Amino acid sequence: MENRLPARFRVMKAVSVDFSPDDPLKDLWHKHDQALSEFVKLDQEVCERGKPEAPDPASPSLLDLKHAIALRLLESCRFCPRYCGVNRRAGQRGYCQLGDQILVSTAFDHWGEEPELVPSFTVFTIGCNLRCLHCQNWTISQRFESGTPYTPREIAFMVDKARREGCRNLNMVGGDPTPWLHAWLEVSKYLKTNIPLVWNSNSYYSEETAKLLAGWIDVYLLDFKYGNDTCAKRISDAPGYWEVCTRNHLIAKKWGELIIRILVLPQHLDCCLVPILEWIANNLGRDVRVNIMFQYRPEWRAHEIPELRRRLTRQEMQRAVEEAKRVGLTNYIT
Repeated sequence: MENRLPARFRVMKAVSVDFSPDDPLKDLWHKHDQALSEFVKLDQEVCERGKPEAPDPASPSLLDLKHAIALRLLESCRFCPRYCGVNRRAGQRGYCQLGDQILVSTAFDHWGEEPELVPSFTVFTIGCNLRCLHCQNWTISQRFESGTPYTPREIAFMVDKARREGCRNLNMVGGDPTPWLHAWLEVSKYLKTNIPLVWNSNSYYSEETAKLLAGWIDVYLLDFKYGNDTCAKRISDAPGYWEVCTRNHLIAKKWGELIIRILVLPQHLDCCLVPILEWIANNLGRDVRVNIMFQYRPEWRAHEIPELRRRLTRQEMQRAVEEAKRVGLTNYIT
C-alpha cells in the first residue's frame, strides 16, 4: 500500500506461460499449477529485493492464464459451491441470475472499512450467490438495482485514477465479487498503477475460485457468518457453509494477508460466534486480524427470522468481547 513493493498481480504478469485458451481445461489447470510455483519463487525474490518495480511483463502470462480459465468456468459456471453449470457467456442464468458483463452499483473512496485499509477504493457490484435474509445491501445483492454495465478497461481507468489520488487499495465487493471473478481478473490486466487487491467476500466460493485467487489477491477480507450449517441454510440459503468457509479461510491465510469479519447476530452467540472464534484461534492463529462487528440491524426480510427482528443487546456485545479474550485472540477490533 505504501509502494515499497509491487502488488502481486504485477508480479504475476511477469510469469510466462505457453498456452492457448482452447487447450483442454485439464491442461490449463496443469499449466496453472506449474506457473503458480514459478510465481511463488519470483514473488519471494521481488520481496527480498525490496523495491517497488515489478519485473518485465510476459505475454502470455500467468494472469492471462487465470483469466482464460475463468472464462472457461463461466461457460459451465463453477465460481461458487452451487456449481450451477450454466453457460453465462451464452446468456444462461443460474442461482445468482447474472450474465457475463459486470454490473456496478457504486464506486467511491470508502472511509468506513478497517483502519488499515482506508481510504479504500470500493466497487460495489450487483448480485450475490447468497440470500441473506438480513442483508444490509439487499438492493444490490438481490438485484433490486439494475446496476450500470462497465467494461473492465473502464473500471481499470477508475481504479488507476483513485490510486493516483491516494486510495490504498482496490476493494472488490458487492453483493459479492465471486460471480464476477472473470471480470475482475480482466480488470487487473489493464491496471497501470501499483495498487493492492482486496477480495471482500462472503467466503462462499468454490475450490476452483480459491485456486484462481491464489497469488493474485493481496488481502483477503472474508466474512465468517455462521458456526454451523443449520443457521447458514436457514438464514442465507448456504448449504455446506461451514466446510466451504473454513476451507477458504485456510487457503486465504496461506496465500495472502487475511482480515476476518464476524457480524454478530442476536441470539447467535452460542451457535455461531463461539464456534467461529474457537475455530479461528485453533486453526488460523491467535494473532489473525478479526473484526467483531456490532453493526447488525434488521433489514430486508429479517422479520422472517424471529431472533433477528432486533439489534444486539449490550450484554451480547460484552459477551462477544469476552469470548474473543477467552479463546486468546490478540488482534481483534470491534
